[in-house]
Amino acid sequence: MALDNSLIPLLGRGAAPEQLQHVRTIPARTAVTAPWPGWVHPDVINAYAAVGVHEPWRHQIQGAELAHGGRHVVIATGTASGKSLAYQLPAVDAVHRAQLSVLTQPGRIDPDGAVALYLSPTKALAADQYAAIRSLKLPTIRAATYDGDTDTTERRWIRDHANFVLCNPDMLHFGVLPNHTWWARYFRRLKYVIVDEAHSYRGVFGSHVANLMRRLRRICMYYGADPVFIAASATSSDPEVSFGRLIGAPVSAVTEDCSPHGATTVAFWEPALMELKGENGAPARRTAIAETADLMANLVSSRVRTIAFIKSRRGAETIAAITKRLLEEVDRSLPQRVAAYRSGYLPEERRALEKALRSGELLGVSSTSALELGIDISGLDAVLVAGWPGTRASLFQQIGRAGRAGQDSIAAFVASDDPLDTYLVHHPEAIFDVAVEATVFDPSNPYVLGPHLCAAAAELPLGPADVELFGPSTPNLLATLVSDGYLRRRPAGWFWTHPQSAAGMVNLRADGGGPISIVDVDTGSLLGTMDSPQSHYQAHRGAVYVHQGETFVVEELNEQDHCAMVRRGNPDYYTTARDVTQIEVLESLRHESWGPVQVHFGAVQVTTQVVSFQRKAFVSNEVLGEEPLELGANDLFTKAVWFTVDNATLLAGGLVEPQFPGALHAAEHAAIGLLPLVASSDRWDVGGVSTAIHADTGQPTIFVYDGHPGGAGFAERGFEAARIWLRATRDAIAACECEAGCPSCVQSPKCGNKNNPLDKAGAILLIDILLAGAG
Repeated sequence: MALDNSLIPLLGRGAAPEQLQHVRTIPARTAVTAPWPGWVHPDVINAYAAVGVHEPWRHQIQGAELAHGGRHVVIATGTASGKSLAYQLPAVDAVHRAQLSVLTQPGRIDPDGAVALYLSPTKALAADQYAAIRSLKLPTIRAATYDGDTDTTERRWIRDHANFVLCNPDMLHFGVLPNHTWWARYFRRLKYVIVDEAHSYRGVFGSHVANLMRRLRRICMYYGADPVFIAASATSSDPEVSFGRLIGAPVSAVTEDCSPHGATTVAFWEPALMELKGENGAPARRTAIAETADLMANLVSSRVRTIAFIKSRRGAETIAAITKRLLEEVDRSLPQRVAAYRSGYLPEERRALEKALRSGELLGVSSTSALELGIDISGLDAVLVAGWPGTRASLFQQIGRAGRAGQDSIAAFVASDDPLDTYLVHHPEAIFDVAVEATVFDPSNPYVLGPHLCAAAAELPLGPADVELFGPSTPNLLATLVSDGYLRRRPAGWFWTHPQSAAGMVNLRADGGGPISIVDVDTGSLLGTMDSPQSHYQAHRGAVYVHQGETFVVEELNEQDHCAMVRRGNPDYYTTARDVTQIEVLESLRHESWGPVQVHFGAVQVTTQVVSFQRKAFVSNEVLGEEPLELGANDLFTKAVWFTVDNATLLAGGLVEPQFPGALHAAEHAAIGLLPLVASSDRWDVGGVSTAIHADTGQPTIFVYDGHPGGAGFAERGFEAARIWLRATRDAIAACECEAGCPSCVQSPKCGNKNNPLDKAGAILLIDILLAGAG
């Protein structure tokens, strides 16, 4: 259906709802086409014509031409811009021509043929691409998906016969590279490596994948191959730099989007303050979850096909459940046309939901970012984004999900109770009028690089040439691995000499302890898994866990056996854990002076202990109760950015000494919330500590640190963009309409001190003092 601004009132069932703060329109875009290159085989052109592609868009051809010419390339254009054709075209053409040469010369063995490897961060995306390749109906293309769901009997056939393998980083790490001798014939002929959704490789996950790419290139070189890497990415700052850092080689970028797209009207929506008071008497806002469920119910009841995005699994389940209850009162046929979608579902459940969404059987779906990626879902009319998704790139990916069939569409960003959301809902220019973020990750993180060096040595002994491939920190790290007994140094290089697999030392997607299994006490069934670092926060005794609309309460967290035992329940609340933190400075690596203010980036040791959890009402965030927890403390060696200033400067700037703790604490909370404005982090990727006198600095100090061993690059990005970051933090605090501080500005859901003391006015003064000498 055609949509325009007249649908904005549908969101709030009113002509001008007070929650609507701003409206922006992303104008429609017309297509710019280009002719098929002369090197493309007529069979391939005809295959694309048969699926409806008669005139490719210009950016597709630009990307394909660069790759065909032997250049590593990243295509960084918007959602639904046809990036898949840009990487498919050179790969499919090369594989098709190689196979034809064999078919037309019976008995000929083709040692110089071509095969392609496709890598995606999710199985769903690989399945979607597999269907797209199969739809070309080229008999020369033997595509196959090789992941954890692949039957063991199929794996040998894939190694020996498939020429277009679709895989994910996890399977490449655990299943392919350690067994590269089985794949020798495949690696010798590998011509193209496709890295889809490259922008999703950020933080520690990105650091792991960057080292995995270096291991892949190393194995290819061993077999005499030098494949071209082609990436598809959302729009980002300097995509050629980010992808070049990911693969460790120079890259060209295609960034001009020449695909057509309908106009998108974007509403900035802030839930209203309620009369109910929250923690410490602060005003409480209606939650983004409840507000988004209302908006979805309004749209679905008007038969507007809608998708709502939220970061948490629990949020996706809750939005769907509330929406269904609201629709039950309107039309009893509608609740069954709403569903949740998230990771952790069984493959067949995900496929069924994707099919129902494509067909229109589902009118509304609430999803985690699993559906943000390039799964081909067209015909959606509206997108709701519940809470800031972490980056501008993610926001544009998500709102780009609507209007994919060429129609105009509507999107709404629904602010959560968070300083960054508060800032952005009142400053749309910070989204639309500035450059998209760069992808942040650090391949040299020793906690990441060290295990990958062990895995690489197990694949092939490491030699001097590999030092350059893995980066300048490699020699010192190799010496440490030798002294710790992980590797053995011999004249020919560094060797892995242990009987166990070195791949087991690496966990691509998480850090520490392996996954926690979520087990239903009553049935013994496995409901899902959770990364070990999350367990103290989300799987402690009394935590609420949601799976496929069913709510469970955790009865026991057994860390020794890596499981959490849960029992079905129906609580009308959610839970949040609270921790206490201490921090020790180990080394300052970078430093700036802003007059009397010192800004540092360096190595720290953080000791954290989850001490209690709160029960909070879904709609109002009202605290219903709090219980202590007895969990062990965890030490984290990571990177941080910190600010120090002496007492005299604070006093001269207008603060009085009793204000120091509350001002520092409030500024720390707000700064953590605003860091994603300059770094592609999530609030939960980082932590913070503030103190009126720190043992190591001897002065009032604010720390913000990466929540991952060795660091994730976020704190360093905060150091580099400190002036922009602090100015935005100050503006967000000042713009909040509360009097003394609330979750939208200076309160934090993670605070172990129960958000006390906090001084909102003092925080504004403090940041003014910090910035006074910044220039």
